[in-house]
Amino acid sequence: MPGRLFLTTAMPQIAAFIGEDAGPTADEPPRHNIQPGQEVVCLTTSGFTRMRWGIIPVGRVNARGRPVMETILNARCETLFDKSAFDGVGRAVVIVDGWYEWTGAKRRKTPWRIFGPDPLIFAAITDTWTAPGGLTLPQLATVTCAPNADVEPIHHRMGVLLEPADIPLWLTGDEESVKPLMTPWPKGRLTIEEAKHVDWSGP
Repeated sequence: MPGRLFLTTAMPQIAAFIGEDAGPTADEPPRHNIQPGQEVVCLTTSGFTRMRWGIIPVGRVNARGRPVMETILNARCETLFDKSAFDGVGRAVVIVDGWYEWTGAKRRKTPWRIFGPDPLIFAAITDTWTAPGGLTLPQLATVTCAPNADVEPIHHRMGVLLEPADIPLWLTGDEESVKPLMTPWPKGRLTIEEAKHVDWSGP
């Protein structure tokens, strides 16, 4: 669902892939291990920017009116428009080369690298956390769906992946019009291989 991301393609190439300008993110360095809590490049209706991966749900409540306490990294597409915790969120896309998942028992887990022939476009939701003192922090969570046949052997969820032509609709469409986008990626378009020689503590 993704656990961690990687982006080693230069941002000007990523931007050209979807017909945009990289703007202030053109100097983004190669990153082999993008972790939750770190900044990640995303695209909104205002262009490319950087946001924290993980929504701190301060002020958000669940269906019972209780505060949401856990940081939201991934939002389930099945309940995205039903949960009060997601009221008023914005939308973005995160474009990366791929993501990692793990299988196996603790301390003996096998990491897997998942990628496609082209950059992958993850659907995401956005929010802004206002810290004490008025400091604001833009943040996002990726949207997940059921896995396709490629991913199912290693994980029970996967990120919602979009085509470049879907981006404007995801960013600006109403709830009903974007629901058809939140489906598993077609079988056979992803490559999954064991991730070796990755420094999990570094970039």
